[in-house]
Amino acid sequence: MKALITAIAALGFAASPALAGEDAEPEMSKGEQKLAKILEGRVAGEPESCITTFGSGNLRIIDKTALVYERGKTVWVNYTRNPKSLDDDDYMVIRKYGSGSQLCRLDNVTTRDRGGNFFSGVIFLEDFVPYRKVEEAEG
Repeated sequence: MKALITAIAALGFAASPALAGEDAEPEMSKGEQKLAKILEGRVAGEPESCITTFGSGNLRIIDKTALVYERGKTVWVNYTRNPKSLDDDDYMVIRKYGSGSQLCRLDNVTTRDRGGNFFSGVIFLEDFVPYRKVEEAEG
């Protein structure tokens, strides 16, 4: 039994990407690159379960990555429970359970295909992470 565990561990060690000469970090997807550009120069704040929204025009889907809402100097990001299911070719239908001016993690969000207007999925929200620009110190 001990020999079997040692053999399995050795196989796992040999299959390690770093040892195989491959980069340890995978390449970023197009969606991740787009989000990184949006968040450039910003730092994450404390996550919140609800954000105040004024209409949903500024809420958008970053393909297979996250939902983004921009208001003023803050960019709110919701990585959702299953970000790989996000499709920027879909549009969102939001049913709010609380205040009409707030979007909360418990709100019901479904998606519909833009082309055929048919149901395409459900988005399970997580907390919203605020990203704000870093103020540069005057020197």
